[in-house]
Amino acid sequence: MKLWGGRFKTEEDSFMDKFNSSFNIDQRLWEQDIKGSIAHVSMLSKCHILSSDEAEKIIKALEQIHSEILDGSLLLEGEFEDIHSFLEYQVTQKAGAVGKKMHTARSRNDQVALDMKLYVKLSGQEVIKSLKKLISSIEKKSNESSFPMPGYTHLQRAQIVTFKYHLMAYYEMLTRDMKRIENALSIMDTCPLGSCALAGTTYPIDREFTAAMLEFEAVQKNTMDSVSDRDYIIEMISAFSIIMMHLSRLSEEFIIFSTKEFDFIALSDAYSTGSSIMPQKKNPDSLELVRGKTGRLYGNLMGILTTMKALPLTYNKDMQEDKQYYFESLDTVIDCITIIEGVVSTLTVKSENMEKSTKGGFLNATELADYLVKQGIAFRDAHSIVGQVVKHCEAKAMEIDQLSLEELKAFSPHIKEDVYSYIEPSSILKQGTKPDML
Repeated sequence: MKLWGGRFKTEEDSFMDKFNSSFNIDQRLWEQDIKGSIAHVSMLSKCHILSSDEAEKIIKALEQIHSEILDGSLLLEGEFEDIHSFLEYQVTQKAGAVGKKMHTARSRNDQVALDMKLYVKLSGQEVIKSLKKLISSIEKKSNESSFPMPGYTHLQRAQIVTFKYHLMAYYEMLTRDMKRIENALSIMDTCPLGSCALAGTTYPIDREFTAAMLEFEAVQKNTMDSVSDRDYIIEMISAFSIIMMHLSRLSEEFIIFSTKEFDFIALSDAYSTGSSIMPQKKNPDSLELVRGKTGRLYGNLMGILTTMKALPLTYNKDMQEDKQYYFESLDTVIDCITIIEGVVSTLTVKSENMEKSTKGGFLNATELADYLVKQGIAFRDAHSIVGQVVKHCEAKAMEIDQLSLEELKAFSPHIKEDVYSYIEPSSILKQGTKPDML
């Protein structure tokens, strides 16, 4: 079924018909399309554009279609251009000729903009729900992990931290990600219905009524803007991409930490796979797939940005591509959040190996420099002195806290016996702001 054709002399090419159809993609919007149509018809009745009897028949048909799709007696299939033509056909089948009046004072341009906004609002909340569960699992695991480990810069041992503090960095990142989605949902909370094709309508409609019925904060005022921009989809995919970037970084670290070279953590068998040839292998495929799928999200973001970058106002068929970008991004980010939550909640942490790693690599060098500053030495001079101490230790295959007081005094007479209370790994986390890490 097509919703146009009166001015055409010949039939559409069969391949063009298939090429033009988006039904296999946008059928996912069926529930939003029905919800929007019920609100639209209710408004038409309120404004006396349709009679109450006509509106009642159409709404009854829409509600029946909703029930039949849910129970599986009506399948989303057939030769249709899009979900709108599918549902309008079903309405006319059930309500008769009055069903043809459902589209009065509406275009598919504002109809699809509405459907997508309703879907993005709903699905955005699903992402937030998934993030909350992951954030909770990270917090729980971190509360079980207040033991020392090396902190890294350039993947080189830098200073002593705790695994709790390390995990809580991701807690902060993902909390910001959640706020980013909440902000995007707030910004987009305006209703495009009533914009029609681009220039509104001569019918005396009530846009505030439908906006309120559909639980939007306000009407989207400029009708050309309403039907021609997809910035809210771009913003959501951008937010999803940032989430994936954070999940990818966490995945990368867990992959490294689970190697025998580090041996800080062990993944549950439930989130690992094996090798078809090497019997001993336990591979972190869950994490590697999250890391790999991050590129798919970035591709979708670049795709929709490129699609939109040169479109003149208002609607262009290029915009039909927005749904595939969004749907794939949404499914991927929810799947990846779910996988990472499973990995975190079942993770085995090898605290002894982490703590053992804090004994080497001069992780207390910065604290020795800070000690010298407290003795009145300028930091840059203290930095140079400690660099010489490190060079000496490397030559002797020793750690700084293994040097005798006399050996330390050879580098600076300001070093006293209390230096060890500053530079012993066990005491470092008790100084300054560091107790927060515990």
